[in-house]
Amino acid sequence: MTESDKTTHFGFETVREEDKASRVQGVFSSVASKYDIMNDVMSGGVHRLWKDAMMDWLAPRAGQKLLDVAGGTGDISFRFLKRAGSGHATVLDLTEPMLVAGRKRAEAESMHDSLDWVVGDAMALPFPDNTFDVYTISFGIRNVTRPQEALNEAFRVLRPGGRLMVLEFSQLPNPLMQKAYDAYSFNVIPRMGQLIANDRDSYQYLVESIRNFPDQETFLGMVRTAGFENAKYRNLTLGVAALHSGWKL
Repeated sequence: MTESDKTTHFGFETVREEDKASRVQGVFSSVASKYDIMNDVMSGGVHRLWKDAMMDWLAPRAGQKLLDVAGGTGDISFRFLKRAGSGHATVLDLTEPMLVAGRKRAEAESMHDSLDWVVGDAMALPFPDNTFDVYTISFGIRNVTRPQEALNEAFRVLRPGGRLMVLEFSQLPNPLMQKAYDAYSFNVIPRMGQLIANDRDSYQYLVESIRNFPDQETFLGMVRTAGFENAKYRNLTLGVAALHSGWKL
């Protein structure tokens, strides 16, 4: 099979692997200006609690260097720098309009000297080996064409002793609860996207991409395959989202 013959999923649609990145860029370029508002509306603000839980488990320390992949509007980087007190965060995203929206946030102005904004691909990070103390990716890895390659790259750019932290939508262990959650996701969220961001299709894709993402145990295996040790996960809101952690030892 040639590279052009390889396929992957874009929501529930099958596409060529080489086409997925541009499709994802199109989605996030479309919703960039409304992305933070939509996160609040879709989750009832609960995504903020999930990100706080991520910081609680991560426990940032002063002077650490963070790489925040698919960091978009900088939400995780801002939290990290506030918790650490001092340090540096590099926000990397495939979609420049997301980074532009992040730079416009008030926090970005006050933390200007501690932030870099880089357009780049999670599967081919433009950084040397052993560069960062912490690697985070929040609600982004399910949009990567080959998530295992992104995890492999995370391992490469982390220093020995470095920490991986992945926050992503996941699967509820109870089938009835999952069915109710799916009903909300597929019937409500695309309509919200139409009303707030004037973009139903992008939010239809986002819902479908969540359902296609591996469950907690499967993804834990992928983290270990990349080389991370002491790999664990914690469910958030009964498994609507999950936090995966691993160490480069």
